[in-house]
This record gives sequence, structure tokens and C-alpha cells, in this order.
Amino acid sequence: MKIAVIGNGIMGACAAAWLQREGHHVTFIDPLGPAEATSFGNAGSLSPSACLPVGMPGMWKKVPSWLLDPLGPLAVRWWYAPVVAPWLVRFLRASDREEVVRIATAMRGLLEPIFECYEPLLQRAGAMGLMRRSGCLYVYSGQEAARQWAWGMKLRRDLGVVMRDVDEEELVSLEPDLKGRFRFGILAPENGSTLDPAAFTKAIFAQCVKDGAAVVRRRVTGFDMASGTVRAVQLDDGTRHETDGVVLAGGAWSAKLANQLGPSIPLETQRGYHVTVQSNNLALTHTVMAVEHNMMVNPMQMGLRLAGTVEFAGLKAAPDWRRSASLLAKGQEMFPHLDTSRTTQWMGHRPCLPDSLPVIGRAPRAENVWFAFGHGHVGMCGAASTGREVANLVAGRAPQVDITPFSPTRFRRAA
Repeated sequence: MKIAVIGNGIMGACAAAWLQREGHHVTFIDPLGPAEATSFGNAGSLSPSACLPVGMPGMWKKVPSWLLDPLGPLAVRWWYAPVVAPWLVRFLRASDREEVVRIATAMRGLLEPIFECYEPLLQRAGAMGLMRRSGCLYVYSGQEAARQWAWGMKLRRDLGVVMRDVDEEELVSLEPDLKGRFRFGILAPENGSTLDPAAFTKAIFAQCVKDGAAVVRRRVTGFDMASGTVRAVQLDDGTRHETDGVVLAGGAWSAKLANQLGPSIPLETQRGYHVTVQSNNLALTHTVMAVEHNMMVNPMQMGLRLAGTVEFAGLKAAPDWRRSASLLAKGQEMFPHLDTSRTTQWMGHRPCLPDSLPVIGRAPRAENVWFAFGHGHVGMCGAASTGREVANLVAGRAPQVDITPFSPTRFRRAA
């Protein structure tokens, strides 16, 4: 089959690579080059443990104070509040314990095979060196602080995530740079990360091109339909690209196209920021999640990446660089000896659904279109397994992961 893959990020690249393994002819369609949007600047986590949703039990108590702090972990630009309010209501409804268990169970199934799904793609691309499996440390100021997040950690363990408590002495032994700021940790030894998310994505994309994928640098505006089948995609220059099938993997820009092919999907962009300290003088070997700071710290080839926070302001508003400055300040608080003389900053658009689950499955109104978007904070984690399941769906095979919770029609059912 000739399949148009809409999106040049990690999701599109992985879907295309898995489809090529099935013998399909792929065309990437995106106005940007590979990894020029969200896949460029994410935190680089490859974590089977990252199965918890963003909305957790009791979070509703904290949201009002967060919203009053423009630099807090969850911020809404005042003029965007009426737009995002219905989404936030759904988000809070999905944060009760029963829902969180259901969501985490579904995400655990999708994320558990991260490495078995990435390895064949990276091996073919000659890019295994961009992936490491050194584990992740969740760190806390002490055991009393860790108890605030104990329910979520127990849920991870109940779902089969390997996690081991680490006392202060061992924590300092594992990562001497954490001395003095953190006195307790939990090690997730099966977790990994990438040394460069952009290079990682570009390597898989480039191999797809070497294997025959075509590239069209245009934006898709709509579809030509006949008898419930897409015959061609419409491009922003007025031309058409004929195809036998479509995979929609356009990240935060997917909603307008998806809503042409089914019931409305409440896709939002959670704008994420990072600071990369190019002058990094630390010797971290693990990815570090500073839970109380709500910040992930990842040593990469280009420097130490500090990433986190959520901002709602849509796709078009200018970045608020005070948020990246706040990340850097937290980094200096965690590591007073960190050399911050050379840094870069970035803002990108995480594609998020209110239940923190992606949309994976056949389009409701087109039998030859498949959705693969909305992975939120775990796009890099879930891309390879999502790509494999898209290839299974295109082939008419039963998925290897239960994708029922990711149905494109679940919001219609909820309504």
C-alpha cells in the first residue's frame, strides 16, 4: 500500500519505519523537517515506568493555587482560560483513583515494550548509540516528602514496574552531585533515555528515506473521500496527494484533521519548556526526576537538559521565557555547583488529552485512516510501540497491546 504519514516527529517516524517493515510505500507530509517541533526539545525519557497520568488523586486541591502563579507547575494565560476550562474540567474528572488505575494500566501496556519496539528501528538506522538504559532516579528531600507520592509509586509497582528504594548513602554513591539536596530516592533500573531526542528522531526518519520513503514539505488541509475511504489528501498549495491510506501523527496539530474524520477529540497543547546547560560540569549518569521540583534532569550530548512544567496558551502565543528561567533557577537550587555560563532555551507543544491517554486506532469515518497522536508527556516513550500497533492495524492483525482504552471515539462515549 501507499501510505501518507502526516507528521515528521518521533510518532510519524516510528509509524513509517514499522510500516516499511511490512512492505508499505511511505510518504511523509509535513511543512517542517524531521524533529523540528516537539520531538526536538523533549526531556528524552524512555521510561517503562512513566505510566501515571498527569492528573492524580487530590490534584484538584492544588490547581487553584497553581493557576494563580504564572510560573507554577500548571499555568493558564488569563485570556486562554475560557477556551481551556472545559478541557480542565474533564482533566480533573479523570484524576480520581479508579480512573487513574484504569489509565495507568492502559499506559503500562503501551510503554512496557519500549525497548523491544525501538531496537529493530535503531539497529537498522545504525543509531543504537543514541539510546541508553542506565535507569532513572526519582529523588526527594527525604522519606517524609516521598510519602506524599507513595500511592502513585505503589501503583507503578503493582503494575509490574521494577522500583527499588535508595537511602541517602547509596543515593550519593550512585550520583555524587545529588549530595546535600536529596536524602532519599527510588531507582527505576529498567528505564532509559536518549542522548539527543532530535538526532534520535532524525536517525529513524533518515533511514525511512533511505528505504524509499518520499517527503512532501506541505501542510495537509483536508481529505478527498469516496465511500468511506480517503482517496487523496489535500495540501495547502491546492494540490492533492493520492494515497491508499493515511496515518495521522501530527502531534498537537492533529485535531482539525482528526475532527474531519470522526467525533470531536478534545486535543490540547500543554506547552513545555526546557533549558539545556551546555556548560554542564556535572557527572550525572542517570536520568533524575526531582519530584518535588516537578522537573526532569537528563544528561545529554549537548549538555544537561532541565525540563518540566505545563502551560496552556494554545498553539500561537509567544513563549513566556520566564518559565525556562524558572527551570534554570530550580536547577541551580538542586546543583549549586552547576556551571550555567552557557545555556539555551526552548518551548514546544505537547499534544494532550484530558485523560492523559493517546488516540490510537482507525478513524471513525474513514476505513483507511489511522490515528496516532496525543501522547502528551510520553511521546518519546510511546512512539515505537504505537508505530508497531499502527502497522498491525493496517495489516488487519490483532494488536499486541490492548488499544481499546485509546479509542478515537472514547470521548463521544464519555459525553
